[in-house]
Amino acid sequence: MESQPKLLKNKLYWVGILYFAEGFPLGVFYDVFPVHLRQQGVDLWQIGFMSLLGLAWTLKFLWAPAVDYLRHHRRWIFLMDVLMGGVMLVFAVLLDFGPWVWLAIGLFTIFSATSDVAIDAYTIEMLDKDELGLANGIRNGMYRVGMLASGFILVLADWLSWSATYLAGALILFACGTVCLLAPPELAYKTRSDRSLLGEFRLIARYPYALALLFVLALMGFGLVDTRLDVSDGRPYLWPALMAAGFLVVAASHYWTGRVRAQGNNNSMRDELNEGPMFGAFFELIQRPYIIPVIVFILIYKLADTSMGFMVKPFWVDSGFSATEIGLVSVNIGLGLSIAGGLVGGWFTDRFGIFKGIWVLGLLQALSNLGYAGVAAVLPPPQEGVPMAMEFKAMMYSASVLESFTGGLGSAAFLAFLMAIVNKKRSASEYALLSSIFAFSRSVAGWAGGFGAEAMGYAPYFTLTFFLAFPAYLFLPWVKRMLEAQRGWNADTASGGSAQQ
Repeated sequence: MESQPKLLKNKLYWVGILYFAEGFPLGVFYDVFPVHLRQQGVDLWQIGFMSLLGLAWTLKFLWAPAVDYLRHHRRWIFLMDVLMGGVMLVFAVLLDFGPWVWLAIGLFTIFSATSDVAIDAYTIEMLDKDELGLANGIRNGMYRVGMLASGFILVLADWLSWSATYLAGALILFACGTVCLLAPPELAYKTRSDRSLLGEFRLIARYPYALALLFVLALMGFGLVDTRLDVSDGRPYLWPALMAAGFLVVAASHYWTGRVRAQGNNNSMRDELNEGPMFGAFFELIQRPYIIPVIVFILIYKLADTSMGFMVKPFWVDSGFSATEIGLVSVNIGLGLSIAGGLVGGWFTDRFGIFKGIWVLGLLQALSNLGYAGVAAVLPPPQEGVPMAMEFKAMMYSASVLESFTGGLGSAAFLAFLMAIVNKKRSASEYALLSSIFAFSRSVAGWAGGFGAEAMGYAPYFTLTFFLAFPAYLFLPWVKRMLEAQRGWNADTASGGSAQQ
């Protein structure tokens, strides 16, 4: 690494490259595929079905342990980018719609999610704790730039052809994968377990306490699927039945765990579970001090932001603003302000610490909700043919500016916190799991937001979302203890120096 040019040794440079590479496939999924399918005359319900394939990004924690076990993060990234590029080449050649499309898009999302796991793990291992704030600000910005890049290749469909769009996408993915191979070598961590996968399953089968924990994990995964598939819709008995089954599993676990303790080998079995190649990271994480209140904190920290986020665009529409105004101010300018907020929030987090960044920037993020609440309270109903007064437009624009900028502030501190509490030995598994927990709360909050805004009206609902920020502050003492407990944690896991992998 010492022989490389100065730029290639800069960690923040590589954070930008890696998260551009992570954001671009997501942009292709949400921008390129739906437009192409619709232009081919594909029904809307079929295009909507495509969103279910995006569950791969939510459920990636299920196969993240494989990345931890095999390591070689840069090779994972390269391979996944090459495979995604291959899918794009298939679309460039086979432009007609058929059953193969769903398989191709499904594989594309799995490859992308796997690349995300490797990128996150590599970044966590590369960064020191006092670099996480600014790094996450850059991460947030370049991730969005990567998504925007998909819009630029979409333009080629009109200028040239859809084949040109997919060919350009494939070339970008091949380039991203190749450049990521040039990143500095991963640090050398001993992550491989001496135990076999079959041996881990046998141990779990003999330890019902572990079965109970896996049941909770499976329930969380099912809940994420249910938010997309509505499996429980029309089945009011489903969730109560699952919860009852969970209660029985936990009760049996309590009984049998007592018998294991009586045999005097409880601690050794727990240690063995922590070393398992697939679920070891989960068992170790759940036994960590203060983890339960910290998980609750992760679930509710951005509740004020996520519960309002999905209602902002409908509020603009219902207030009489045009699609051009929404796109220019709320989307494009909002994107730039969110990136700027991420950079400022990252600097603040690195300068004053993650803990102070979480509560100070989180409070500023929540205050922006009151801006929209105030606008909703005074904005007159739109009248057809009557232009909106400039002072009301200025109020809406100001609320949007404040919300976009402070959203970036809070995200930088929160993502730095998630990275800080991850054990670098198993960064892929732990970060994927923690981010999926957050994704679950975000999905539920967005779903509930529609009911809240419709029942209460925009102004009261936006005011309510401000107060939703404060329950998370009750868990700050445990957050602080977790951050303090993590000091020196990752220093003890490294086997020393860096190694080419």
